[in-house]
Amino acid sequence: MNMSAPNAAPRKKDFPVSEVRRYLEPGPVVLVSSRCQGKSNIMTMGWHSILEFSPSLVGCVISSANHSFGMIRATGECVINLPTTALTDTVVNIGNVSGADIDKFAAFGLTAGKAKHVAAPLIAECHANFECKLYDDALIDEYNYFIFEVVKAHVAPQPEHPETLHYKGDGIFMISGGIINKKAMFRPGMR
Repeated sequence: MNMSAPNAAPRKKDFPVSEVRRYLEPGPVVLVSSRCQGKSNIMTMGWHSILEFSPSLVGCVISSANHSFGMIRATGECVINLPTTALTDTVVNIGNVSGADIDKFAAFGLTAGKAKHVAAPLIAECHANFECKLYDDALIDEYNYFIFEVVKAHVAPQPEHPETLHYKGDGIFMISGGIINKKAMFRPGMR
Protein backbone atom coordinates (compact mmCIF):
# COMPACT_ATOMS: atom_id res chain seq x y z
CA MET A 1 0.00 0.00 0.00
CA ASN A 2 1.48 3.32 -1.08
CA MET A 3 0.58 6.05 1.39
CA SER A 4 1.79 9.61 1.07
CA ALA A 5 4.02 11.00 3.79
CA PRO A 6 2.07 13.14 6.24
CA ASN A 7 2.45 16.89 6.26
CA ALA A 8 4.54 18.50 8.96
CA ALA A 9 2.69 18.71 12.27
CA PRO A 10 1.35 22.22 12.92
CA ARG A 11 2.26 24.01 16.14
CA LYS A 12 -0.58 23.99 18.62
CA LYS A 13 -1.56 25.98 21.68
CA ASP A 14 -4.02 25.43 24.51
CA PHE A 15 -7.62 26.12 23.54
CA PRO A 16 -10.76 26.45 25.70
CA VAL A 17 -12.68 23.17 25.69
CA SER A 18 -15.93 25.14 25.71
CA GLU A 19 -15.03 26.39 22.22
CA VAL A 20 -14.18 23.08 20.47
CA ARG A 21 -17.49 23.30 18.60
CA ARG A 22 -15.79 25.89 16.38
CA TYR A 23 -13.84 22.97 14.89
CA LEU A 24 -16.32 20.13 15.26
CA GLU A 25 -19.62 21.57 14.02
CA PRO A 26 -21.13 18.64 12.17
CA GLY A 27 -22.50 20.12 8.99
CA PRO A 28 -23.93 23.04 7.09
CA VAL A 29 -26.19 25.60 8.67
CA VAL A 30 -29.80 24.75 7.87
CA LEU A 31 -33.16 26.46 8.18
CA VAL A 32 -35.75 24.40 10.03
CA SER A 33 -39.35 25.17 9.19
CA SER A 34 -42.30 24.12 11.32
CA ARG A 35 -46.07 24.57 11.43
CA CYS A 36 -48.37 24.32 14.43
CA GLN A 37 -51.91 25.59 15.04
CA GLY A 38 -52.02 27.38 11.68
CA LYS A 39 -48.75 29.28 12.14
CA SER A 40 -45.40 28.64 10.45
CA ASN A 41 -41.91 29.42 11.71
CA ILE A 42 -38.29 29.15 10.61
CA MET A 43 -35.20 28.79 12.78
CA THR A 44 -31.50 28.72 11.93
CA MET A 45 -29.71 25.59 13.14
CA GLY A 46 -26.14 24.32 13.05
CA TRP A 47 -26.27 21.38 15.49
CA HIS A 48 -27.32 18.31 13.55
CA SER A 49 -25.82 15.01 12.54
CA ILE A 50 -26.60 12.07 10.29
CA LEU A 51 -27.22 9.07 12.55
CA GLU A 52 -28.24 6.31 10.12
CA PHE A 53 -28.60 5.79 6.38
CA SER A 54 -31.67 3.56 6.27
CA PRO A 55 -33.95 4.63 7.72
CA SER A 56 -32.49 8.07 7.11
CA LEU A 57 -32.08 9.45 10.65
CA VAL A 58 -30.90 12.93 11.60
CA GLY A 59 -30.20 14.08 15.15
CA CYS A 60 -30.80 17.77 15.94
CA VAL A 61 -30.32 19.95 18.98
CA ILE A 62 -33.13 22.51 19.26
CA SER A 63 -32.95 24.70 22.33
CA SER A 64 -36.08 24.68 24.47
CA ALA A 65 -35.74 28.48 24.51
CA ASN A 66 -36.47 28.63 20.75
CA HIS A 67 -40.02 29.33 19.58
CA SER A 68 -39.65 26.39 17.16
CA PHE A 69 -38.99 23.93 19.99
CA GLY A 70 -42.59 23.93 21.22
CA MET A 71 -44.00 23.80 17.69
CA ILE A 72 -41.85 20.84 16.68
CA ARG A 73 -42.34 19.07 20.01
CA ALA A 74 -46.14 19.39 19.66
CA THR A 75 -46.34 18.23 16.02
CA GLY A 76 -43.40 15.82 15.84
CA GLU A 77 -42.41 17.10 12.41
CA CYS A 78 -40.44 19.75 10.55
CA VAL A 79 -38.58 20.41 7.32
CA ILE A 80 -34.81 20.75 7.31
CA ASN A 81 -34.00 23.19 4.48
CA LEU A 82 -30.47 23.59 3.06
CA PRO A 83 -29.68 27.18 2.08
CA THR A 84 -26.72 28.17 -0.05
CA THR A 85 -24.43 31.15 0.44
CA ALA A 86 -26.87 33.22 -1.65
CA LEU A 87 -29.07 33.28 1.47
CA THR A 88 -26.34 34.14 3.99
CA ASP A 89 -27.88 37.42 5.19
CA THR A 90 -31.30 35.79 5.40
CA VAL A 91 -29.89 32.89 7.45
CA VAL A 92 -28.29 35.30 9.92
CA ASN A 93 -31.36 37.53 10.13
CA ILE A 94 -33.68 34.56 10.75
CA GLY A 95 -31.43 33.50 13.62
CA ASN A 96 -31.56 36.96 15.16
CA VAL A 97 -35.35 37.24 15.65
CA SER A 98 -38.07 35.14 17.25
CA GLY A 99 -40.93 33.65 15.28
CA ALA A 100 -43.11 34.45 18.27
CA ASP A 101 -42.83 38.10 17.21
CA ILE A 102 -42.92 37.99 13.38
CA ASP A 103 -43.86 35.88 10.37
CA LYS A 104 -40.38 35.00 9.12
CA PHE A 105 -41.59 33.88 5.68
CA ALA A 106 -43.13 37.32 5.07
CA ALA A 107 -40.39 39.30 6.82
CA PHE A 108 -37.59 37.73 4.78
CA GLY A 109 -39.38 37.28 1.46
CA LEU A 110 -39.30 33.48 1.48
CA THR A 111 -41.75 31.22 -0.31
CA ALA A 112 -43.52 28.53 1.70
CA GLY A 113 -43.88 25.41 -0.44
CA LYS A 114 -46.23 22.51 0.20
CA ALA A 115 -44.61 19.39 1.61
CA LYS A 116 -45.86 15.89 0.69
CA HIS A 117 -45.74 14.13 4.09
CA VAL A 118 -45.64 16.85 6.77
CA ALA A 119 -47.60 20.04 7.48
CA ALA A 120 -44.43 22.12 7.90
CA PRO A 121 -43.64 24.18 4.78
CA LEU A 122 -40.69 23.79 2.46
CA ILE A 123 -38.56 26.89 1.86
CA ALA A 124 -38.61 27.14 -1.94
CA GLU A 125 -35.45 29.30 -2.15
CA CYS A 126 -33.31 26.61 -0.47
CA HIS A 127 -31.22 24.13 -2.49
CA ALA A 128 -32.74 21.13 -0.70
CA ASN A 129 -35.67 20.34 1.57
CA PHE A 130 -35.90 17.28 3.83
CA GLU A 131 -39.32 16.46 5.26
CA CYS A 132 -38.86 14.99 8.74
CA LYS A 133 -40.99 13.15 11.27
CA LEU A 134 -39.97 12.55 14.87
CA TYR A 135 -38.45 9.07 15.12
CA ASP A 136 -37.27 9.00 18.74
CA ASP A 137 -37.99 11.47 21.55
CA ALA A 138 -35.99 9.77 24.34
CA LEU A 139 -33.36 12.54 24.53
CA ILE A 140 -35.55 15.62 24.13
CA ASP A 141 -36.40 16.29 27.78
CA GLU A 142 -32.84 15.97 29.03
CA TYR A 143 -30.75 17.20 26.06
CA ASN A 144 -33.16 18.96 23.64
CA TYR A 145 -32.01 16.30 21.15
CA PHE A 146 -34.57 15.32 18.51
CA ILE A 147 -34.06 12.27 16.31
CA PHE A 148 -35.92 12.67 13.03
CA GLU A 149 -36.52 10.34 10.12
CA VAL A 150 -36.29 12.00 6.71
CA VAL A 151 -39.43 10.77 4.96
CA LYS A 152 -39.11 12.79 1.74
CA ALA A 153 -36.21 14.64 0.12
CA HIS A 154 -36.34 17.37 -2.53
CA VAL A 155 -32.96 18.43 -4.01
CA ALA A 156 -32.10 20.78 -6.88
CA PRO A 157 -29.96 18.88 -9.42
CA GLN A 158 -27.60 21.83 -9.97
CA PRO A 159 -25.16 22.72 -8.67
CA GLU A 160 -24.26 19.20 -7.65
CA HIS A 161 -22.04 20.53 -4.85
CA PRO A 162 -23.58 23.82 -3.67
CA GLU A 163 -21.76 26.37 -1.55
CA THR A 164 -23.09 25.95 1.98
CA LEU A 165 -22.45 27.77 5.24
CA HIS A 166 -20.72 26.25 8.26
CA TYR A 167 -20.89 28.21 11.49
CA LYS A 168 -17.67 28.85 13.42
CA GLY A 169 -19.19 30.98 16.20
CA ASP A 170 -19.20 34.72 16.89
CA GLY A 171 -20.85 35.50 13.54
CA ILE A 172 -18.13 33.78 11.48
CA PHE A 173 -18.98 31.24 8.76
CA MET A 174 -16.90 28.99 6.54
CA ILE A 175 -18.05 28.20 3.02
CA SER A 176 -17.97 24.70 1.58
CA GLY A 177 -18.52 23.62 -1.98
CA GLY A 178 -15.06 22.65 -3.20
CA ILE A 179 -14.56 19.00 -4.04
CA ILE A 180 -11.62 16.63 -3.64
CA ASN A 181 -12.21 13.41 -5.59
CA LYS A 182 -10.57 10.34 -4.01
CA LYS A 183 -12.90 7.68 -5.48
CA ALA A 184 -9.92 5.71 -6.77
CA MET A 185 -8.65 5.27 -3.19
CA PHE A 186 -12.06 4.55 -1.63
CA ARG A 187 -12.71 1.03 -0.37
CA PRO A 188 -16.29 0.54 0.87
CA GLY A 189 -16.66 -1.20 4.19
CA MET A 190 -13.14 -0.36 5.40
CA ARG A 191 -12.96 1.41 8.74
